[in-house]
Amino acid sequence: MRKTFYGWWVTLAAFLTFGISVGLPYYNMPFFYDYFQRTFHWTKGQITFGFPLAALLTLWIGPVLVPRFSPRKLILVGTALTCAAFVGFGTMRGALWVYYAMWFLYTVGYILSGPIPHQLVISHWFRRNRGKAMGILYVGVGLIGFLGSYIVKPLTEGTNFHTALIVWGALMFLAWPLAMFTIRDRAADKGLHPDGDAQAPAENRAEPFTFGYLLRRYSFWLLLAGSFCSIGAIGAVNFHMKFIFLDQGFSDRTKEGLALLNSTWRVASMTILATSIAGRLAIGGLADRFSKKWVMTATYFLVAATIPMLLTVNPSRSPVAFAVLFGFGMGADYMLIPLMAAEQFGVNTLARAMAIILPVNTIGQTWFPYFVALLREHFGSYVIAMGAVLAVSILGAVAIMLLPRHEKI
Repeated sequence: MRKTFYGWWVTLAAFLTFGISVGLPYYNMPFFYDYFQRTFHWTKGQITFGFPLAALLTLWIGPVLVPRFSPRKLILVGTALTCAAFVGFGTMRGALWVYYAMWFLYTVGYILSGPIPHQLVISHWFRRNRGKAMGILYVGVGLIGFLGSYIVKPLTEGTNFHTALIVWGALMFLAWPLAMFTIRDRAADKGLHPDGDAQAPAENRAEPFTFGYLLRRYSFWLLLAGSFCSIGAIGAVNFHMKFIFLDQGFSDRTKEGLALLNSTWRVASMTILATSIAGRLAIGGLADRFSKKWVMTATYFLVAATIPMLLTVNPSRSPVAFAVLFGFGMGADYMLIPLMAAEQFGVNTLARAMAIILPVNTIGQTWFPYFVALLREHFGSYVIAMGAVLAVSILGAVAIMLLPRHEKI
C-alpha cells in the first residue's frame, strides 16, 4: 500500500519556522536604526558595523557546526539565540560593545536557524518539485516579514522601541512546536522517498563531496562570488533604505515628518516583501522547467536594474514602483542559491556547500551596507555609494552567467 507523502506538510511547517526565524528579525531590524541614532547618538557607520563585524567573527560556525547536527536541532538552538539577542537589543543602554555582542549572538542564531537547515529539509524531501517547494518555503520569509513590517510601527509607537525589540525576540519561540513535532529532516525519517516516489533518486545514494573538492571547483567559486555580490547589493538596499529616504527630502525632525518617513518605509518594506512572494513562487516554478543558470542570471540583472530607482523616491514620489521590481528579484535571488548548489554538487553535498556559501554571503550582506555607510559619510550623499552597489550587483550577475551547465570533474 502506497504511503501518504508528508512532504507538503513539512514544507508548510518549514514555511512558518523560516518566516519566524528570519523574516521577523532580519527584515524589520533596520526599522530601529534611526531610533538607535537618536537615542544613543551613534553614527550610521557605528549602527551598521554590528552585523558585518559579527558576520566576520562567525565565519567558522557554518563549516564547523552545520553539517554535524540535525536541521531541526539547529532551528531550536538558533531561534533561542536570536531571542536572546533581541532581548539584549531591547535592554541595552548605549554601550557599543553590548550592541556588537548582541549582533554576534544574533548572527550565530541566524546561521543555525536560518536558510541552511530549512534548505536542507526541503532539498531532502523533494527532487523533481524542489524549485516549487523551495519557492513556497521562501514565501514564508516574505509573508511573515511583511506581517512584521505591518506590526512593528504601531507596536513601537504604542509602547517604545525597547519593548518592541523584546517582544520581537519572544516571538522566536513560536517556531519550537513546529520544529519539534512536525518537521522531519528528510523523507527517509518517515520511511518515504523524495516527492513520494517509489524509490530514492540516484543523487540520494551519492557520496557527499568534501570541502576540499568544492574549493577546487571553479564553478563553486563562480557561484560563491555571484551570490556574494548580489546578496551584498540586496543587503545594502535593505539596510539603508530608510536613511536614503532621509537624504531624498524626508524629515525626522518633526512628529509629522517622522510619521511620513515611517509610513513610507512601511509601504516600501511591505511592498518588497509582498512582491518577493510572487517572485519566489514564479521563479521556483520556472527553475523546475528551465535552466536554473539563466533564470538566476535574469533575476540578478533585475535586482541591479532597480538600484537606481531607489534614488528617485522622495516625499512626492511613491516607492511602490521600485519596491515591486526589487521585491520580485530579491525573493528569487535568495531561493535560487541552494537550488543551483544542489544541481551543481548534489543534494548530499548541499550542507557543506551552503555551510561555506551562507556565511560568505552574510559577509557581503553585512559588510556592503557598512561600506555604503562609509561612502555616504565621505561624499555626503548616497549617489556614489549606490553607484558602487550597482556595479557590484552587475558583477554578480555576470559571474552566474559564466557558470558551466555541468563542470567536468
